[in-house]
Amino acid sequence: MPDVEIDPDDDATILYTSGTTAQPKGAVSTHRAVVQALMGFGCRSAADRLRNPDAAPSTDPLTFILVVPLFHVTGCVPVMLSCLSSGLKLVIMYKWDPDRALELIERERVTNFVDVPTQSWDLLASPHFTEHDTSSLRNVGGGGAPAPPELVRRVASSFAKASPGIGYGMTETNAYGPQNGGEDYLTHPTSTGRATPILQVEVRDEAGRALAPGEAGEIWFKGPNLIRGYWNKPEATAEVLVDGWLRSGDIGRIDADGFVYVEDRAKDMVLRAGENVYCAEVEAALYEHPDVHEAAVFGVPHDRLGEEVAAAVLPRSGAHLTVAELQNHVRQRLAPFKVPSRIAIFDEPLPRNASGKILKRELRDDFTRSGAAPPASTAPGSPA
Repeated sequence: MPDVEIDPDDDATILYTSGTTAQPKGAVSTHRAVVQALMGFGCRSAADRLRNPDAAPSTDPLTFILVVPLFHVTGCVPVMLSCLSSGLKLVIMYKWDPDRALELIERERVTNFVDVPTQSWDLLASPHFTEHDTSSLRNVGGGGAPAPPELVRRVASSFAKASPGIGYGMTETNAYGPQNGGEDYLTHPTSTGRATPILQVEVRDEAGRALAPGEAGEIWFKGPNLIRGYWNKPEATAEVLVDGWLRSGDIGRIDADGFVYVEDRAKDMVLRAGENVYCAEVEAALYEHPDVHEAAVFGVPHDRLGEEVAAAVLPRSGAHLTVAELQNHVRQRLAPFKVPSRIAIFDEPLPRNASGKILKRELRDDFTRSGAAPPASTAPGSPA
């Protein structure tokens, strides 16, 4: 190969956003941004060890397993490139399969399982989970979507030594952002953690003014790990990058101790008759039902209300659920206007993209095509 002079601010990668709620966009990062993200992940790991000096040392060398594609920012940067830069062992799966993952975790003595929440659910729900030795695992969790508190509790109680964790990153931040784990995660299970010295996080109102602790607004990021823009989309770039800050499109708040709480994607929020309904909150309530394996909540058009709350649910294997049962379950936990008026119960996994995220855009389109009237019952395998 010819010698090429590469500047830190030259383009290095184009990674496409997930496309779960909108059309994917090509996020362009420079060499500087990718390396800064890698250094940030390494710095955070060192800080975590200093914060927990009494943690029992692992007898197994650090070993990661790759369960999301390399074209996804999590698989490429914090998993693959972090292992490459640190000389760590990386076990690479051909495609996601929970039973195969359990086999590899046992055989290769995997210590770190970085995933999206649906994959943690899959692992725990496997009928072969107890047949495999998962005692090498020290960290289970990742990001890409909100993790319901019930999942945090399940992870904490289901593994011998592993603690749950979550990171709040985006394709636009090279997956780097606030992170929560260990005791902090158990005491703050709905928080995505705190920022780090190289990363600034603010919550702002619609006019772009910073809000006080506890007030909800849009989350903004600033740091050397941000993308330079979207590929061939100058208007989208100008909309998301403002004076060196990245508008996340997420609604959240920061408490007095610096813990960041992500309520929902701004585009994923349901505006029902003027009331904001955060989909993640309704999903968390659904996941508290012992027979729910997968749940996705989203808004669909309604002539009078503007939008109504809809949900798609996959029961656990062998379980039977009814719409009325699920609605009553949510009603006992949330305000009446947050209860889904339309629920489809599926008999097969909800549609996901290659990185394991549920495709709400596809589900929403199916619901919209089926009409706006709430169903009397649901047909398994298809939205009512």
